[in-house]
Amino acid sequence: MKKTDNCTIENSKIILNNEIIFETQTENFSEFAKEAYKSLELNYPKFHKMDNLSKLAFLASEKILKDEDHSRTALVFANKSSSLDTDFKYQESINSQENYFPSPAVFVYTLPNICVGEISIKHKMQTENAFFVLDEFDEKFLNDYSEQILQSRKADKVLCGWVELYQESYNAFVYLLAL
Repeated sequence: MKKTDNCTIENSKIILNNEIIFETQTENFSEFAKEAYKSLELNYPKFHKMDNLSKLAFLASEKILKDEDHSRTALVFANKSSSLDTDFKYQESINSQENYFPSPAVFVYTLPNICVGEISIKHKMQTENAFFVLDEFDEKFLNDYSEQILQSRKADKVLCGWVELYQESYNAFVYLLAL
């Protein structure tokens, strides 16, 4: 297997193949995501409705995937916090006695695999996807799992990644594998 492209997001920077392609001073993830979306000239209006974990995964994936055909690209992602950031926001909407109305728009994002779903929809991916919750980034595990997918010919490429977001702490490392 060979790693072709990679993207890292942390400390208000997006780094594609070791080159900074976006940087800002804001420490707030929501503001960072909005600024990155505009700066990178992405055109996917659904982005603005996504939860922060999905935005992080989307931003980390988008420049790697570009506008090529990825219908046979699989997705294998992992993180530590699952969808806990969104889960807390949803719980707050349930707990609010003044504004009690659990939001279906927030509830949709209370599973971490929704972020791989968003990427799959955007790129019309029609193959395997998985989202693992692990104690720490385990590249060997992700690569071994991806190698099985590639060798079984269920996909031509696999986009792997670690997308961790909880409150204002976030980092992503996403990379593309091929045989």
